[in-house]
Amino acid sequence: MNISNLKNVFWHKHYIDKKLRIMRNQHNAFVLWFTGLSGSGKSTIAGFLEHLLYQKKINTYLLDGDNIRTGLCKDLSFNIADRQENIRRVAEVAKLMVDAGLLVLVTLISPYQKHRDQAKNIIGKKNFLEIFVNTPINICKERDPKNLYLKSLKGEINDFTGIQEEYESPDSPDYNIDGTESLDKISKKLLKFLYKRLIT
Repeated sequence: MNISNLKNVFWHKHYIDKKLRIMRNQHNAFVLWFTGLSGSGKSTIAGFLEHLLYQKKINTYLLDGDNIRTGLCKDLSFNIADRQENIRRVAEVAKLMVDAGLLVLVTLISPYQKHRDQAKNIIGKKNFLEIFVNTPINICKERDPKNLYLKSLKGEINDFTGIQEEYESPDSPDYNIDGTESLDKISKKLLKFLYKRLIT
């Protein structure tokens, strides 16, 4: 694609906007960006939280890292450049969903702080909450629900975060989850944290 052609592309402002959608939904729209090691519990926690939000009539969508890799980002590898592009694409989709008035839950390892900052800049700081699922790597290895740590240690997987590649823990996440606590306890605490932010 010729990037220079983008100067002839203009954002079209429509009558129905985010503000009107939020008024109709009766709750705010923003992104919960779950980051943490593989096996930390990101998808499980986000999925259970979404279930609780659904019961409270909150309009949501969960962008799961593995699911995204089967379609939108199936052409990308796990090297640093492709990880960054993966995060950029997901952030752009999440941004559109926020404009649609949804509470968006994103579950990506997103191991590098600069990539998470890029996502925050795309989505907008006021619409972005960084949720760190802080689970010790030894527990992640014990859980290993997809046998990824085992495969990585056997040399069957390269570029695996926590083994061949580093994970940069967030310096100051908006919310820090103790991944060793029960799913019920984690979700109730997180729901309480979100409550005031959801009310219009």
